[in-house]
Amino acid sequence: MKNIKKPFDLKGKSLLKEYDLTGEEFEGLIDFAMTLKKYKQQGTPHRYLEGKNIALLFEKTSTRTRAAFTVASIDLGAHPEFLGKNDIQLGKKESVEDTAKVLGRMFDGIEFRGFSQKTVEQLAEFSGLPVWNGLTDDWHPTQMLADYMTIKENFGYLKGINLTYVGNGRNNVAHSLMVAGAMLGVNVRICTPSSLTPRDVYFNIAKDQASNYGGSVKITDNIHTAVKDADVIYTDVWVSMGEESEFETRIHLLKDYQVNRKMLNLTGKVDTIFLHCLPAFHDTQTEYGQDIFKKYGLTEMEVTDEIFRSEHSRVFDQAENRMHTIKAVMAATLG
Repeated sequence: MKNIKKPFDLKGKSLLKEYDLTGEEFEGLIDFAMTLKKYKQQGTPHRYLEGKNIALLFEKTSTRTRAAFTVASIDLGAHPEFLGKNDIQLGKKESVEDTAKVLGRMFDGIEFRGFSQKTVEQLAEFSGLPVWNGLTDDWHPTQMLADYMTIKENFGYLKGINLTYVGNGRNNVAHSLMVAGAMLGVNVRICTPSSLTPRDVYFNIAKDQASNYGGSVKITDNIHTAVKDADVIYTDVWVSMGEESEFETRIHLLKDYQVNRKMLNLTGKVDTIFLHCLPAFHDTQTEYGQDIFKKYGLTEMEVTDEIFRSEHSRVFDQAENRMHTIKAVMAATLG
């Protein structure tokens, strides 16, 4: 195994939200992930976690997060154990505290993907292990590492990048993009209807981070000003898991915020990249897409198929980078 230098001494730390780390630590993990990606491509072993056991707790279903944590664990020499919502019932038949104490005696690290931020915080508090947030309703830190890694791969730097997120401003991705971007010196614009602007608590956290690290955060409903000079345009599904009753309302609110060729042209740049954390509803090649077409007559939602498949799109690089950045987090905090 190569003697890889880890970016910072993060051993024993949890990653529950972006600002658990400093901006330097956050970007250090991105750089570490870029190194580990090269080792993966070269076939260079990097088994930091030989003999470790990782608990993967999933209240919410997942493709990328589960696959990324599983492959990352195995590449690092660890054994991942998947525990789905039917295997472990946090707070139902057993309290989160009791569950955390049990898992803390059997495993070396815990990943949690679910609804409540309080749950992942309690897992960290009572297990005594590093805990990694694979997604909650409030924050999505492992996604942010992959997103900003993808940007850095494309442009070679992060500080001064203009990133515009368009769509629902009240979800975990919007919250996390603001905070992580501010920590990395990125200029983040959240472009969303006034009724879907991020709540003050998240915006204020982002502003505090921006004042510390030199990034900036702006919220607007004006598409033209939001996307002008954007290096990155990012969107997400209009309706998150558990919000399905909001579909018709969200379509009405967000139909003008679709990422399409017209929007890309408004940036005034030829090298703007498009990001999406997936899954994306860009065609009708899924049961879900067909159902939306039957109910609402839409063949595309938050992004057109043209842009999703275009030379601007980096969505599959972004998806792959979930694995490399998750690997960096686990190696840095547990290795």
